[in-house]
Amino acid sequence: VTFLGMPGNVLLSLGLIVCALGLGFGLMTYRQLKRMPAHQAMREISDLIYSTCKAYLRQQGKFLLLLWAFIATIIVVYYLSLGFGFAKTSIVIGFSLIGMAGSYGVAWYGIRVNTLANARTAHASLGGKPFPCHDIPLRSGMSIGMVLISVELAMMLIILVMLPGEIAGACFIGFAIGESLGASALRIAGGIFTKIADIGADLMKITFGI
Repeated sequence: VTFLGMPGNVLLSLGLIVCALGLGFGLMTYRQLKRMPAHQAMREISDLIYSTCKAYLRQQGKFLLLLWAFIATIIVVYYLSLGFGFAKTSIVIGFSLIGMAGSYGVAWYGIRVNTLANARTAHASLGGKPFPCHDIPLRSGMSIGMVLISVELAMMLIILVMLPGEIAGACFIGFAIGESLGASALRIAGGIFTKIADIGADLMKITFGI
């Protein structure tokens, strides 16, 4: 298949370059956030919240692996019944695990970026100017968004470019199942992060007698 006079596989391969650029932009933004100033007390609170989130994400990862094992068993039985064979089925299972790992990794990255940005925003607010309080969270969101899109899109392009057509569709299904499982960790961890902030706010009310 050709598009704009260019073979389809070449066009998709160029998409991998775009993904690399997007990933580079996200990581560059992360480094900029990390270099921004923050008071030591703010850094300590940020690191404490991040440590709590890490502990939860580790536990969540163990649960996801257990859940994936059950789903992988169903996938194996289903595709073997279709006559895929063990080799092709193992590739589908592999991409389901890769999809889950990619989404889960981005969830971990998002927690790290958010905890960094929170401390930097709090420090910037001491200057009394509104723009930094808007700019820093925006940078944080752009970093997470670009890394998420770049990682997931790169995986899909690899399936399209490097795998034969008769197995690519099945690998997409496996990838989508794994990616959805990993994304559930991001949503749940985000909820836990919000609850931690609520508890912290309540403690501050008690401390200052509000």
